[in-house]
Parts: sequence; C-alpha cells; structure tokens
Amino acid sequence: MNTAIIGAGSIGVAFAVAFSRAGGQVSMYDPDASRRQAALAEVRQCLADLQSFQLLDEDPSAVAARVQATDSLEDAVREADLVQECAPEKADLKRDLFARVAAAAPAHAVLASASSALPVSQYAPEGEARERCLVAHPGNPPYLIPVIELVPAPFTSARTIERAEALYRSFGLSPVKVRKEVEGFIFNRLQGAVLREAYCLVRDGVADVEDIDTVMRDGLGLRWSFMGPFETVDLNTRGGILSHADKMGPAYARMGAERGQNDPGSPSWSPG
Repeated sequence: MNTAIIGAGSIGVAFAVAFSRAGGQVSMYDPDASRRQAALAEVRQCLADLQSFQLLDEDPSAVAARVQATDSLEDAVREADLVQECAPEKADLKRDLFARVAAAAPAHAVLASASSALPVSQYAPEGEARERCLVAHPGNPPYLIPVIELVPAPFTSARTIERAEALYRSFGLSPVKVRKEVEGFIFNRLQGAVLREAYCLVRDGVADVEDIDTVMRDGLGLRWSFMGPFETVDLNTRGGILSHADKMGPAYARMGAERGQNDPGSPSWSPG
C-alpha cells in the first residue's frame, strides 16, 4: 500500500510510524528540507523506542526503510493510494495543499486531512476530487492510540468512506464514522468537555491540578480504558441507561446548568 504524508510535524511522523509498521510504503513531504530530514530521524527513534517495549514485530531498520522523504509534493502523492495531509490548522493553507494534491494524485486515491477541528468542506478543491476528500482525525500518536475519526463532507462519496475505513483498518487503526460535520468532531468535543470542567474546578478552588489528574488517571481513565460512557452507565445502575438517567440525570442537569449548559436531551435526561 502506497501512502503519502503531507506535513512532517509530530502528527505526520506518527502516521509514518503507524503506516510503515503495518507494511505500508510511505512518502513524506514537507516544504522545509531540515524538517524532512529531522522527521526521518524521528521515525527511526520512535521505531527503536517501540522495539524496546516489544511493540514492534520487525527490525526497526527494516520498517524505517519503508519511509522516504521527498522535496516535491507532486512526487510524494503521484502513486499514493492514500494521501494523509498533516499541515497546520489553517484553512487557506489546507485549501492550497488539497488543490495541489488533487491535481497530482491518482484518480483512485483517498484524500484525507488530519485536521483536529476544521471540516474538509472548508478547504476541499472543486471538481471530481471533492468526492474523495474527508477528514481522518487520529488519536495522538496513532501508533499507540488506534482510534481515527472519519468525517465526510456532504459531497464525500460513500465509496470513499468505505475505502478509507478499509485502508485505516489495514494499518491497524480503529475507524469511527462521524455522521455529519461538526467542529471538533467526537474526540475533541468529548475531550474539550472534560477540559472545560477541569479548568473550572481549578479556577473555583474545588481541587488542584494534581488531584484532578489523579481522578482521571487512577479513576475515570482506568474505567474508560476498556469501556465507554454509555456502557459504563448501562452497567453502573440496576435497570441500565434509563434507570441511571432517572437517578443521576437531575444532578447532571444541575451541574450543566451551573456552567451555562441547558440541553438535557429529554425530560428524563436519557438519550431519547
């Protein structure tokens, strides 16, 4: 499988590790020549670290050999089955990159952005290539956190979504399909909700930073590492989700209202 990575920062390097570890051939492009060379060194170091923790099935040098850097975006994408854009969160920059990618990549290539919040409809090019564009937002780093959010635009074809899901699964990732474009997608909206409350608890003198991190690391984090919030509440209360909503919903609604959030979802504070 041929992959192209546009942008050799931390996310680009992490994708290069994830793709090459799964057997993919990787071509990396960055406009900064020194960054391209640094990225290759970072890939080698990361692979060595993974081997030291017995998280690599091959010799690091063999995996690293599948990652190449190029000084031309067009050369990087010319034979790609998947193009993974990892540029900064600037719509104008992404718009220019996607136009160049669309002009040079094969007609079958999936064109994906690692954007953390910007939907692809803000920068996808005009023309036929639009239907092959979507966001593929990873957990960071994707070689350790396998979830990846697939966020299509209204014009993204169903075939593109299917191909993207299959491609990312072949690289050992766990794709989830976001049903419509929304800023921050799923990952950062959930993470943002936790961070907003954490900041408020510190600001209001309820707890200090270390204690909040302890609650997450030694409490919620342990629970959420193997089951999500819906499964948690379903198992946490006799009667499942609806029973939990009836018992805890009013308290959660009051907490939300204290922060200016008044969207209980239904009279019983259940999913509906």
